[in-house]
Amino acid sequence: MNIKTLSTTEARERISDLINIVVTNRKSIVIGRRNVPEVVLIPFPEFWNGRLSEITNINTYSKSFDFLTNEPEIYSIKDIKNKYV
Repeated sequence: MNIKTLSTTEARERISDLINIVVTNRKSIVIGRRNVPEVVLIPFPEFWNGRLSEITNINTYSKSFDFLTNEPEIYSIKDIKNKYV
């Protein structure tokens, strides 16, 4: 895995700065131990839909999956509907 991971020690020392970075830049930050990712600090969703679950709101509205924007689609809408609808 090629993800830049901050150590828990560094995160503790810089938590205020890290929160400002996440809030201001709407970017996620990975924190872990021994360069092994364990958690992700993500922006809180700008929008919250009370009819959806907490995890759905976070995944949908926090931009936590924006890194996939330029990835090619591997499933069609028809494939997804056949599997999940």
